[in-house]
Amino acid sequence: MPAKSDRPLRVLVVANQKGGVGKTTTAINLGTALAAVGERVLLVDSDPQGNASTGLGVGRALRKSTLYDVLMGEKPILGSVVKTDLPGLDLVPADPDLSGVELELGQQARRSFKLRDALEPVRASREYTYVLIDCPPSLNLLTVNAMAAADAVLVPLQCEFFALEGLTQLMRTIDLVRGSLNPRLEIQGVVLTMYDRRNSLSEQVARDVRGHFGKTVYETVIPRNVRVSEAPSFGKPALVYDLKCAGSQAYLKLAREVVLRERARHQKLAAGVA
Repeated sequence: MPAKSDRPLRVLVVANQKGGVGKTTTAINLGTALAAVGERVLLVDSDPQGNASTGLGVGRALRKSTLYDVLMGEKPILGSVVKTDLPGLDLVPADPDLSGVELELGQQARRSFKLRDALEPVRASREYTYVLIDCPPSLNLLTVNAMAAADAVLVPLQCEFFALEGLTQLMRTIDLVRGSLNPRLEIQGVVLTMYDRRNSLSEQVARDVRGHFGKTVYETVIPRNVRVSEAPSFGKPALVYDLKCAGSQAYLKLAREVVLRERARHQKLAAGVA
C-alpha cells in the first residue's frame, strides 16, 4: 500500500478539440515522466479509441473494467484501476463501449458530472498526486465530463498553421464550461508539440502562441521525434522505449516544469490563506 500524499490531488485534463496534435502521446509520456520524478499518477483514458491504454501496454484482454463501466455506475473507479508496468503510474482504461455513453446517459440528472462524482473516492484516498485525463479530439459529453471534473486544462498544441485558430476554439469551450459547470477550471498550461527546428513555420507558430498567451505557454517544446512515434506500436511510453531520445528528454523536462508550476501555485495559495 503506497503512502498517503500530504498534498491535494490535482486533476489535469489533456485536451484539444483538434486531432493529431500529440494529445494522447502527451498524456502517456507526461504521466510516465511525472511518475519518473516521484509523483503518483492515475491516467484516465476517456477516448473510446483507447489509444492511451494501448500505448501503456494494456491490451483489450486486460481491460476487465473500463471507464464506461465507471460512468454507467456499474463499477467504482478505484476498482477499475489497472497497474501498469511503470511504478507510480496506474490506468483506468477505455474501450469502444465508451462511445455509447452520450446516448446511454441521455437526459440523466448530473450527466455532465458523472466523472467528477466518480473521482471523489480517488481524491479521498490520497493515493495519487495527479490524475491525467486523456480526452477524445472532439467536444462531446466525455470532454465535458472531463472538464467538469478537472482542476485545470493542459493543452498540447501542434506547431502548424491552424494552431491558433484551434486553440481559440478550445478557449471558448473552456470558458463555457467554467461559466456553467466548473467555475474553478484553470488553464494549467499550453505545450508546443511536433516542433521541427528545420521548419521556419514551427518557429513562427511558437512565437505567435507565446506572444498571444505569454507565460501560459511552457518553455519546454516537444520535438518531432521518430522514436516517440514508434513507441506506441510496442505498447510502451517513449521514456521506456528510448529514454535517451530527444522526445523522451523533452517530456522529462516538461514534467519537471509542470511540478514546479504546481508547486508555485500551491505556495501562493498557502501564502494567501496565511
